[in-house]
Amino acid sequence: MEELAPTVGAHGESSGAGGHGGDGKYVRYTAEQVEALERVYSECPKPSSTRRQQLIRECPILSNIESKQIKVWFQNRRCREKQKKEAVQLQSVNKKLNSMNKLLMEENERLQKQVSQLVYENGYMKQQLQNVTVATTDTRCDSLVATPQHSSRTGDNPIGLLSIAEEALGEFLSKAKGTAVDWVQIPGMKPGPDSVGTVAISHSCNGVAARACSLVSLEPTETMEILKDRQSWFRDCRKLEVFAKFPAVNGGIIELIYMQVYAPTTLAPARDFWTLRYTSSLEDGSLVVCERSMSGSGAGPNPSTASQFVRAKMLPSGYLIRPCEGGGSIIHIVDHLDLEAWNVPEVLQPLYKSSKLVAQKMTVAALHHIRQIAQETNVTHTLGKQPAVLRSFRQKLSRGFNDAINGFNDDGWSLMNIDGAEDLIISVNSAKNLSTVSNPTAAPSLPGGILCVKAAMLLQNVSPSLMVRFLREHRSEWADFSVDAFAAASLRGDSFALPGLSPSQFSGNQTTMSLGISAENEVLEIIQLEGHAHSPEESSVMWKNIHLLQICNGADDNAGEACSELVFSPIDEMFPDDAPILSSGFRILELDSKTYDRQDMLSAKRMMNLASNLEAYSSNTAGCTASSSDSRSVLIIAFQFLFESHLQGNIVTMARQYARNVISSVQRVAMAITPSGLGLHGRPKPNSGSPEALTLARWICQSYSFHLGDQLLKSNYHGGDSVLKQLWHHQDAILCCSLKLVPVFIFANQAGLDMLETTLVALQDVSLDKIFDEAGRKALCNVVPQVMQQGFALLPAGVGMSTMGRHVSFEQAIAWKVLTEENAVHCLAFAFINWSFV
Repeated sequence: MEELAPTVGAHGESSGAGGHGGDGKYVRYTAEQVEALERVYSECPKPSSTRRQQLIRECPILSNIESKQIKVWFQNRRCREKQKKEAVQLQSVNKKLNSMNKLLMEENERLQKQVSQLVYENGYMKQQLQNVTVATTDTRCDSLVATPQHSSRTGDNPIGLLSIAEEALGEFLSKAKGTAVDWVQIPGMKPGPDSVGTVAISHSCNGVAARACSLVSLEPTETMEILKDRQSWFRDCRKLEVFAKFPAVNGGIIELIYMQVYAPTTLAPARDFWTLRYTSSLEDGSLVVCERSMSGSGAGPNPSTASQFVRAKMLPSGYLIRPCEGGGSIIHIVDHLDLEAWNVPEVLQPLYKSSKLVAQKMTVAALHHIRQIAQETNVTHTLGKQPAVLRSFRQKLSRGFNDAINGFNDDGWSLMNIDGAEDLIISVNSAKNLSTVSNPTAAPSLPGGILCVKAAMLLQNVSPSLMVRFLREHRSEWADFSVDAFAAASLRGDSFALPGLSPSQFSGNQTTMSLGISAENEVLEIIQLEGHAHSPEESSVMWKNIHLLQICNGADDNAGEACSELVFSPIDEMFPDDAPILSSGFRILELDSKTYDRQDMLSAKRMMNLASNLEAYSSNTAGCTASSSDSRSVLIIAFQFLFESHLQGNIVTMARQYARNVISSVQRVAMAITPSGLGLHGRPKPNSGSPEALTLARWICQSYSFHLGDQLLKSNYHGGDSVLKQLWHHQDAILCCSLKLVPVFIFANQAGLDMLETTLVALQDVSLDKIFDEAGRKALCNVVPQVMQQGFALLPAGVGMSTMGRHVSFEQAIAWKVLTEENAVHCLAFAFINWSFV
């Protein structure tokens, strides 16, 4: 039998396999017949039997062909098209795999160099150890040691700038492709055709650093321009100004740049940078943009906000962009910063020492932005919005939330005078009002502004991703529908009564419509809350449904991200492109994760139980190697409200109460999702049956009565666990510290933990001198000897400091010796009376 294969020539086309007629003859199609069949195929690739019969009747040139043969032709035609599509897809995947293979080979080469360097250093160190005796006795070698002299180069002239730029370029390339930094790949981020790329963080180096390598479909020049426009993708970048620009060799450009970066919390100032940026090309055609900090003061913030910024350093960082065979680019990104961690409260320092956070906020964010733009060609998302519009909304939400948290003076923000007992921060911005934020034609002409209420709280053993997921999925558990309705009405410029005067109710129906995933583990969505008024009169002045524009990120447990956010704003139901945004929401930042061995775990447990003698169980725990993890995070809350001047006092009252209600709800959620046995802020629930806890509580109370002749617990107690319970819930902050060269706290009741803003587990890291200011530390030098001599001492009113850096005032403090039953001094106890945050 003749081999059947589809062919196209001058005489026509065969029917292909199965193209024989009923008599077994091989049928070839003429060019006219193929053209007719192609026209039908373009309209209907899979015609029915009826359609094929109709085709034969309507087209005379096909009258000599059976319906079965036409069916086989369409089958073969569909098969050929499928094969072409698969071939194109395979070629695309093959190009990506080749490029990724090239990247992996380069990474392998870098690791081999790193191994060689480590082997060399190891041998060198062994040699040094063998010669240590000779080195210590022979001092003549001192004359051979030369101290490297820093170049006298300055940035005062273009030649000096070029020299600095070339040095920064060399250091950046050694980090991007060499072994200048010990990189450790972030777990879970594996290379592949569809992955974001390989991402690594620094293991041990000066400052914090992150490195990424990826393949993108954009050309090198376009990729470079996107990366240089840092404000378009780095959401924590508040301002970036190019102060000067100089031409360099080979068409390069040198720029002097001033950049401001938002602070992630309300507890520390923002950072700014004065840098040199050098854009050039390499001999192999690659484009490179490197950047590093300049010495000297350079440009700075507005004088009114100078106290709100700390100058940070950018070590040689940048982008290496190489053309990829077959189109696209291979990019290497390095971000290396020194964020001056010493300048923030100790509890927040892990944030400023976290390379993981830098990778999430900067390095990976840049990759996601480029890949998103590359995939946005002629794409329209839900509600007919173009990708650029959705990016603008995401940028507005993030920037508005950062502005609310930071409250910069040059934006018009000022703190309100609040009672010292207030644990919320309330600020007002009169420079922005209804006419500048909402629709000017619809907004009333009355003067007003924006009020922001914000707070920070410490979470212990609470998963940030789980907390954000709960807040997103169970809004009714913490939000007040009437407050949402008021915020939405004020943003629209409508008149609306304050919450409580014209209440509305949430019907319980919530509809979520996704607007697309902007990056891995980040979702932009519209939330519709359905409500109803109590009466027809109320329904005439308010609308039933409220619409919120919301962005959520960091909600995936497996992503391992250091920051989780839920930020939202009321928005008009028509969802216009220029809709005003007034951001509010939550941010949870992972601080650290401490791992304890079995001995440490039992010690912490005994501190939870108010025990003091931690060595009692040492003999029972020898050889134990089990471990437990203790994680901490800080939660930032910020809510913004528009107001008219004559209603400012009412809005302050409403905002304060609303924020307190939200905080209370978050506390309940934290207690519910905290692992068993731990309470809010990781406060363990004291075990009333613990003999050590009861003993310490009894010693504290008996010693107070013995030295001061008064009862610490006003109500009568007759032993048992009532002493422990009353001491734990005492209104004054009661703390005990050890008798060591550097006294550290070993116990605090609930009020004491609130005052220090810490947990019983972390309490052992807090020393006595850290909670007093300079005057308090001087007074403490006289107090301790007095306590040891006469048994107690009274401290006058003063000011202390919590572990979060907040000032704490107290009317009086009492210190006394805690004696055991054998009259031995066990520890010192302090009671801070009528304390409050300043």
